[in-house]
Amino acid sequence: MSQALVVGRSQINRIVIAKIVERSGLKPIAEAPETALALLGQRAPGTIILDGGSDNNDCEALMPSIVALRLASGGKLPSVILLSNKAGSPESLSVSSAIDIVVAKPITPERLQPVIEKLVGRV
Repeated sequence: MSQALVVGRSQINRIVIAKIVERSGLKPIAEAPETALALLGQRAPGTIILDGGSDNNDCEALMPSIVALRLASGGKLPSVILLSNKAGSPESLSVSSAIDIVVAKPITPERLQPVIEKLVGRV
């Protein structure tokens, strides 16, 4: 539960997000979408933060594995945050039902840290 998987194509974004995750008291694991898929089969992080990229689809290949993890855990875990260029709810942005919260970019500690802490507190 103390691990958070940070997934995104941009290494710089992964590093920035991982630092914010650390400030929330979690242990970040930062991966590109291509390598994160294999990692999901080995570990079950309590939180997953996906950088959706310019069209919210950069991490789309991970969604079946995330949905499977949630089904195995009873539907609540892992908590999933999507970082998006657009503001809105998961429903309004037409993203997977496995997304709990959408956070609009630019990502700052003041914006992302309370969301992470809220989701961790929910569990």
